[in-house]
Amino acid sequence: MTNLRTLLAALCLCAVGLLPVPSFAATELVLWHAYRAEEKAALEKVVAEYNKANEAKGVKVTTLAVPYDAYADKISATVPRGKGPDLFIFAQDRLGGWIEAGNTVEPIDFFLDDATKKRFIPTTMDAMVYRGTTYGLPLNYKVITLIYNKKLVPTPPKTSGEMVAMAKKLSDAKAGRFGLAYAYGDFYYHAAVMNGFGGGVFDAKTTPTMNSPANVKSVEQVLKWKKDGILPAEPSSALITSLFNEGKAAMVFSGPWFVGEVAKGVDYGFARLPTLDENKGTPMKPWMTVEGVYVAAPSKNKEAAYDFAKFLTDVGAGKTLALEGRQSPANNAVYADPKVTADPLLKAMKDQVDVAIPMPNVPEMSMVWTPATSAMNSVLKNTATPKAALDVAQKSVAKDVAGLRTKK
Repeated sequence: MTNLRTLLAALCLCAVGLLPVPSFAATELVLWHAYRAEEKAALEKVVAEYNKANEAKGVKVTTLAVPYDAYADKISATVPRGKGPDLFIFAQDRLGGWIEAGNTVEPIDFFLDDATKKRFIPTTMDAMVYRGTTYGLPLNYKVITLIYNKKLVPTPPKTSGEMVAMAKKLSDAKAGRFGLAYAYGDFYYHAAVMNGFGGGVFDAKTTPTMNSPANVKSVEQVLKWKKDGILPAEPSSALITSLFNEGKAAMVFSGPWFVGEVAKGVDYGFARLPTLDENKGTPMKPWMTVEGVYVAAPSKNKEAAYDFAKFLTDVGAGKTLALEGRQSPANNAVYADPKVTADPLLKAMKDQVDVAIPMPNVPEMSMVWTPATSAMNSVLKNTATPKAALDVAQKSVAKDVAGLRTKK
């Protein structure tokens, strides 16, 4: 009772100006992202909701949109020096490199509880883990799927056998028509077939496995599809878009970024990538990129930053990002909303992600792309067999990985 009387007396003195009003330190959190257009607007709406809910606590989040081309380098250059944000959003493929560089991403296992872990699609949470430690909360994901012209393909194929049979009927190379079009020379897109055959670029110890028997079989399979005449020669992204919009490509393997390029008059649909008859009916397993929310290691407000990361990856925020930002949230509960499941793109992404594999987040992954692309080009130009091309890639990646580990 005495303490209460003392407090009331102090408040009365504050009111009449005899004592200064106590001040509460405001906490300003800075969030970096690379969103534009509707994605940016949806994020800013969620941030405004958080700021309103936490106004009494004196916590405020401000956002900064960084141009994507310079974004990763800006994080690498500024965050370790303590000149960057409190939080940032980025895909998991650079995570391992930033962790190894040091003082960039804060481990969050100290904050993370089981209830928070369980809110996410399991594989998206896996993408936030590096060498057994969790470094971020998954926000959304991107993955390729089957996009088809409904006029040409009334019912999408469920197996590779059905796909090839259908594509052959719809292909006429001389007339520039193809049943299937995708960037099969791009290793990112090829990964769906590679993973479907049980292949991959590293083993559990991050030893390169570029020339594994499964990887060789996957490239041989794509080469067979090319020889079947169902794929255009040397497809560029511009060519694929043009063919699809002109009704000259019936089916495409691509992701949500392709949707914005489809002409208004094209009636298209989505379906899960076909299973592989050539490998006992296993599904194609595309790589999944997961954008995480990371707390910057030098931040002086780590607890508040993690609190915002939890809010941003919760159900309410996820619905806003899905319905207004057209993103695919990692939070599983978002897909219980009928408005979300009624959206064909969001439903397709969720259907496909169930069989997708997180792209490796190790630093060694950066050494794969050039040799892998060179191998695919050699095969598709008939200058090397799949085995020979992947042997060259294996040697190159193994050499670069060994060099990286020597520097550590």
